Amino acid sequence: MSFQVSDLFSIAGKTAIVTGGSRGIGKMIAQGYVENGVKTYISARKAEACKAAAEELSDVGECIAFPADLSTREGRERFVSQIRERERKVDILINNAGAAWGAAFEEYPDEGYDKVMNINVKAIFTLTRDLMPLLLKDASQENPSRVINVGSIDGLRVSTTDNFAYGASKAAVHFLTKNLAVRFGPKGLTVNAIAPGPFESQMMDYMLKNFKERIESENPLGRIGNPYDMAGLAIYLASNASKYLTGQIIALDGGRNLGSAQK
Repeated sequence: MSFQVSDLFSIAGKTAIVTGGSRGIGKMIAQGYVENGVKTYISARKAEACKAAAEELSDVGECIAFPADLSTREGRERFVSQIRERERKVDILINNAGAAWGAAFEEYPDEGYDKVMNINVKAIFTLTRDLMPLLLKDASQENPSRVINVGSIDGLRVSTTDNFAYGASKAAVHFLTKNLAVRFGPKGLTVNAIAPGPFESQMMDYMLKNFKERIESENPLGRIGNPYDMAGLAIYLASNASKYLTGQIIALDGGRNLGSAQK
């Protein structure tokens, strides 16, 4: 048996789908895949942003834009149909598309709670369900397909911000990850979740503009996450090095979910 890095961590030749791939964490993952030989489909609700991101990433590899609102049945069915027309199998599904809604507990609106739950939880379940035949095609214990869900450290600990639906939705994503891992492991599918801490993204824009110094000072590693951190973990979870790893929630947060830095 050989333990060459090229064998352990190569993901070249695979086919991946990254939802919410036009910006933020999704784009970080998509870039990591495209640059390392993965044919990558990205989706986003905003068509122009999705197409622009795919065009940019196509300079370094193969990236295809399929804009879609995956929170609706019609948008999901159209997206899955487009993938089926082009691919006989899918090796990697990154469920990254998400939403947040902040409001005081007493004023938290029903529509905000429903929106977050529908996009962050239901859309992951339904898209994974509908793509399962492609994910399981030719999958095996020796060469498993991968589902990687993007959760959050706010699903591991109670946030100090008023994001009640967001934290609950990400905790649900973490448990759904475990459920699917047990159910589909025997069929040649691993299911894991990344639980990011603060990264540069539109969702974190307000917090980083106003509290970045405090956020970094409280982090045990003294900084926020960067694209190398996110791409590195996503590549590992899609590689041979992780094919015996499933049902795990990996906090990618510099240790912040464990507590604040000790000064």
